[in-house]
Amino acid sequence: MTPYLVEWRDRYRGKAALVLKPGETEEVSAILEHANATRTAIVPQGGNTGLVGGQIPFETGHEVVVSLERLNRVRDIDLASNTMTVEAGLVLALAQQVAASAGRLFPLSLASEGSCQIGGVLATNAGGTAVLAYGSARDLALGLEVVLADGRVWNGLKSLRKDNSGYDLKDLFIGSEGTLGIITAAVLRLFPKPAEILTCMAAMSALESAPAFFARVLERAGPMLTAFEIMPRIGVDFVLRHGSGVRDPFPSPYPW
Repeated sequence: MTPYLVEWRDRYRGKAALVLKPGETEEVSAILEHANATRTAIVPQGGNTGLVGGQIPFETGHEVVVSLERLNRVRDIDLASNTMTVEAGLVLALAQQVAASAGRLFPLSLASEGSCQIGGVLATNAGGTAVLAYGSARDLALGLEVVLADGRVWNGLKSLRKDNSGYDLKDLFIGSEGTLGIITAAVLRLFPKPAEILTCMAAMSALESAPAFFARVLERAGPMLTAFEIMPRIGVDFVLRHGSGVRDPFPSPYPW
């Protein structure tokens, strides 16, 4: 049980009455229905990659951790609509691989992608490295399946991109960190694979120059610009010191 009760940096620790690992949406529904009837506190957990302890129970030992790791299937890939329907426990890197094997791109990418799960990504509205071009997790989800606190299942697995109807219930759940219900599945947007990817580095003498430089690059590149990252010289030095097969990209050091 310990891996589900400790944050990976060991900064947060908790206790739980038990850890449940449902493998079907119906099982999640039964768990929450019983928890609601008995007023048992539930802690939903994805890949346990969060840094603020939201996925870790308190130390009372009265809470129940519900891990979504077994709810990890790819339900559907629709190349005509450029969507795939996946379950919440699917690891983000596997979702990327599934999309790539179908000749498509799922652009959400972040440092924990080898461990974090789709449900957690949506529950925290993760951003990742390509927000400029593709948006955050909220922008990449067209529909959700959610189990509410009383066990009812809300099926909002829509794949329609032009949907003018309201209220947009899925947006309430995305970013809510499991406080309104447990996400069990999602319809995700896919994109064509880029024909080419170009990475550039530029040096600056002052950080204050970055906004104007970014505006100029965005003006020229438009929606093709997927990322714009700032790295101080200390970051370059760290890579040069600890990386293998790397060299300084600039003839002389710059602070930015």
